Amino acid sequence: MADQTPEIAGEMGNKVHRSSSASRWPLAAILVLHLVAILLFTRGFLLTRTELPFYSSCSDVVHSPCSPNSSNGTSHGGNGKCWTRPAVRRLVIIVLDALRFDFVAPSIFFDEVKPWMDKLEVLQKIASDEGSSAKIFKAIADPPTTSLQRLKGLTTGGLPTFIDVGNSFGAPAIVEDNLLYQLAKNGKRVLMVGDDTWLQLFPDHFYEAHDYPSFNVRDLHTVDDGCVEHVMTALHREDWDVLIAHFLGMDHAGHIFGVDSTPMIEKLEQYNSILEDVIGILRNHSGPGGLHDNTVLLVMGDHGQTINGDHGGGTAEEVETSLFAMSLRNTPFVSSIPDDISCKQDLDGKKKCVSSMQQLDFAVTVAALLGIPFPFGSIGRVNHELYALSAGTWDRKDPDVDVVSYSEAWMKNFVDTLCVNSWQVKRYIDLYSSTSLIGFSSEDLLLVDETYVQAQSNWIRFLESISQCRESGKNCNPNPSFFHEQIRAYSIFLEKVAELARSKWTEFDLKLMIAGLFFLLLSLFYQVFAIWRIDKSECTLKPLFSFRLMIAVALVIIRAVSFLSNSYILAEGKVATYLLATAALIDFHHSLTSGRISVEEPMLLLVAVILRHKIDLGPIKESVGSEFSSPLESSNVKAIGSIWKMTSDILPFASFVTLPLLVFLTAPIALFGKSFSLFLVGTFINCFLIALHWICASNVSSTQNRLRNVGLYLIPRLIYATDIGMVFILILTQIFIWKKSMIRIASVATLCVLSSTILLLSGRQSPVAALIFVIGALCIIRSQKTSGGILENPIPVLKWCLLAICLFFYTGHWCAFDGLRYGAAFVGFDQFDLIRQGILLSIETFGFSHILPIFGLPLLVLFYHQQPWSSRERQSFHSDLILVFLIYGFISAVTTTLTVVCVTIQRRHLMVWGLFAPKFVFDVVALILTDTLILAASLFYM
Repeated sequence: MADQTPEIAGEMGNKVHRSSSASRWPLAAILVLHLVAILLFTRGFLLTRTELPFYSSCSDVVHSPCSPNSSNGTSHGGNGKCWTRPAVRRLVIIVLDALRFDFVAPSIFFDEVKPWMDKLEVLQKIASDEGSSAKIFKAIADPPTTSLQRLKGLTTGGLPTFIDVGNSFGAPAIVEDNLLYQLAKNGKRVLMVGDDTWLQLFPDHFYEAHDYPSFNVRDLHTVDDGCVEHVMTALHREDWDVLIAHFLGMDHAGHIFGVDSTPMIEKLEQYNSILEDVIGILRNHSGPGGLHDNTVLLVMGDHGQTINGDHGGGTAEEVETSLFAMSLRNTPFVSSIPDDISCKQDLDGKKKCVSSMQQLDFAVTVAALLGIPFPFGSIGRVNHELYALSAGTWDRKDPDVDVVSYSEAWMKNFVDTLCVNSWQVKRYIDLYSSTSLIGFSSEDLLLVDETYVQAQSNWIRFLESISQCRESGKNCNPNPSFFHEQIRAYSIFLEKVAELARSKWTEFDLKLMIAGLFFLLLSLFYQVFAIWRIDKSECTLKPLFSFRLMIAVALVIIRAVSFLSNSYILAEGKVATYLLATAALIDFHHSLTSGRISVEEPMLLLVAVILRHKIDLGPIKESVGSEFSSPLESSNVKAIGSIWKMTSDILPFASFVTLPLLVFLTAPIALFGKSFSLFLVGTFINCFLIALHWICASNVSSTQNRLRNVGLYLIPRLIYATDIGMVFILILTQIFIWKKSMIRIASVATLCVLSSTILLLSGRQSPVAALIFVIGALCIIRSQKTSGGILENPIPVLKWCLLAICLFFYTGHWCAFDGLRYGAAFVGFDQFDLIRQGILLSIETFGFSHILPIFGLPLLVLFYHQQPWSSRERQSFHSDLILVFLIYGFISAVTTTLTVVCVTIQRRHLMVWGLFAPKFVFDVVALILTDTLILAASLFYM
């Protein structure tokens, strides 16, 4: 027997190698199945709106049934009319990115006064001055509320589609008809300064442009300083017609610090000073014949932001932004059309008002004021309040209609404008339905036709009656009430079209969606088959009737089914902590009944409580916490706040000290040997460098600029380089030294090597998150029950997965694009590079929730196996490891499949683009990442 031992050992080794290679095939097959399923479903679900290759031109208006004199003005010659009479000579548009409604509106409109309110005093004062031609609007945006979608919506007058979110980093040029195209085509010179996204969207439309990179969210001043420099100079120049200045500092301050922070207040105060200077220059040149005698100023936001400074979704804070409009020519005339306006009196008895409008109406209203054709794909309505604000819309009386007042003349002019507006929208809807793949249903089109015909026939009859009246030589004074009715009729038509487009705009290809769902379900059956096939040692029906298996399946199903509710999607982090605590309670109950009580189950319950508490608090930005306090706050509250701030500063560094002590106590160096020391020492050095980086980056740091730059830029790059080097050495060590027999060393070393960059990118919360992960993982590992196999008791794998999900939310993320921590992409860098910043952002987003948990899975399996191993024991370990990988991937696949089912059912839901679609994108990306990491881990460890 002794002579045969080497041969037997060699044969067993070959079997282990063949078994490991064969068992990895299911992992690769599952990845392929998921890729095919997601590709098919995404092609069916996230189709973009069909962009028609048609552009409006001045000559088109001759085909409209509107003003009888429209045919006389096919260009800006003749009567000076293209589609509408030009009412404004110059337009200044100042975009303050992420301008919340309560940044501009007076605080009396809100239940509670916040520190950031009433900072833009100059806008409030001008809007409330008696006789001022200025107004504050609440502008309602359509989600998704990322800058690219909003700029596209503002300039095209169309609704954004969700797939455009993917273009937020590196935006493609807009090819459909838009406001900038019409300005350039009709001889308007546009000067742009600020956010370089404008130049990416409109590369050939500007007479002059000064753009600045927009993606470094840690830079609050470069773009704004550039805007100030060029705007103040441009306001004294005559060689432009439209000036666009896009400031970014407020958006960046929100992303990094949040709304309730000192940098945000400083930005608002800076903007107030800038706007005072801008308005002062405009007024100084606004006299008769002056440079700005007929100029309109628009100060507006592209979207709002949450209290944490994020945006992208469809909450009220994100979709509600502001628009301040001011005409340099005052008009004493007031439109008699009812306004969507709200007024309140302040403490001094002064009346302050705000109006409301849809951002969808911006493009067509600006086009009407400038007298250029409306963008072909616009479905907006000319806003009568903004239109009436310009004195130029009151200048002329219509020679074809006898009116007794300026108000009637203005209404006749506005009805003409709405007539062209409605005709343009109607022709677009007709052409879209006839040329796109699906278009609108016949019932919807019939409703649109009936509403339009009813509105248009009344106007045509009115024009005919006026013409006959004039031919007879009579005095033809129209009834003012008719104008009101006609404006209402056109408005109803335009509102119905917008409502229809919002509810049914996206074209869903149900065949592709069903095909994708079929492949996802097929992958689930294949995963079940692969799990059962790997577990050959349990080739009985016993695991199917295991109580623990049924409990695990029930918990997975409960979590997956919860995605059918939008409320539970919003509370996903809380649901995960509840299920983790439930699983821990089940094990704790089993320990009590069996008489083998251990400390791990109560400790895991405590971990779940800590996770839940932080998730309940929500994400907290750097330095949020506000340095502002109400004078009514008690000294006790301030003392508690000071203690909390001190604890928040100390806790990360205390966790850095606790982590290595925990490693030494649970995994002594003597057990791992000298080969492991290199990686442990390298990790500890990186942790020291991370702490130094945070000290240098601190706002209260007194370090000199040169040392500060070393801490901010050189140290992060040194950590990245060290980690890349250690990963390379780790792979070589695993191949040539540890091989397959030292999985414990390899897994702990891997976690140490991967953790440094994740800790750096995740910010000061990361040491506490890492400590929670280590404690939670140890509790799960040590509380496993050795009776039965892994398939019979998959609860530890489920708890491992739930802990990873909880850490995703604990570290300040959520399944929405405003849940991305964009500042992490610029740790150590100032310049934007799409690939580099994308990698850093991905590592920060999925580090604690995917990378560390998946590469730590072998530690969960090692509990069942003792070392040193025989060849048979090694083969058993590899089979169990593959089984754990499969179960972990299966849990992720089940939840993602239910997410896909959810978005299929809810594809017409009001919150589909604001909630369900982002959840779908995050889940499918996480599923592919999980499959890829599992495959990579299996190749590395086996």
